[in-house]
Amino acid sequence: MRHFHPYQFIEYLTMAFAHYPTFFNTLWSGLKELAESQEFNNSCVALRNFTEASALNLSPSSIIEPLIKMGYAEKEITNILKLNEVFSHGNMPYLMIATAARFLLEGNELSTKRDVSYFTGRHGPASENYLTLMEPHHVDQTTTDIYTDIKSKLGLPFLNTDYRAFARWPSYFKTAWDDLSTSTPLPKYESQVSAVHNFAVEQMLNLPNPKSLKSKDLQNAAIKDASLKEVVEVVCLFQWLLPGLAVNVAFFRAQLSS
Repeated sequence: MRHFHPYQFIEYLTMAFAHYPTFFNTLWSGLKELAESQEFNNSCVALRNFTEASALNLSPSSIIEPLIKMGYAEKEITNILKLNEVFSHGNMPYLMIATAARFLLEGNELSTKRDVSYFTGRHGPASENYLTLMEPHHVDQTTTDIYTDIKSKLGLPFLNTDYRAFARWPSYFKTAWDDLSTSTPLPKYESQVSAVHNFAVEQMLNLPNPKSLKSKDLQNAAIKDASLKEVVEVVCLFQWLLPGLAVNVAFFRAQLSS
């Protein structure tokens, strides 16, 4: 098992971006002030609310009673919800940043607005919690089969941190995935994921751009590390998978909130 501080999972995902250091430094230098703003925080809250409403449109089942029958105590269910909070919150800024990166690399521009208000609150859930990631070589055959099923049904080239963290409770994870997996093949699921994607784009385009980050700046930075095509493909991969991941985490949350 691997143990991570709750904010390290964002670093874990952005290792893919950091493989291209000039690109990554330019991206973060251009977005850091925005990411610290009240406007960005408001957009992340709006994106989360929209995502959770989208997940509810898929009619997740309550799994509280089945878990209680398995022997789960109220505290264990609360701990699962606390873990869910880490991802419910943390996936939103990452999706926004990936959306900006893709938009700029593809030759588009962000807003011409510059002014932002500094956010004085806390960007995230409680910091004392740690993630325990269940890697494929740590788990039993049942969980291994779930990992395989997730990658197959969602078309994932790798298994996201979120799923490996939820697998800390194998019987919970199987129950949650069995319910969600009945929705993933349906057109309605794809429409909800697409709606989250589009909402993130809309939010990003309406945000200020305090450092005047330009498409050409990010493209020029990217080609110092690799071909533009290669960097765009990596960014698009993450920007494509994050809306679905956010919907799935919201679905898991709804299963334990009714």
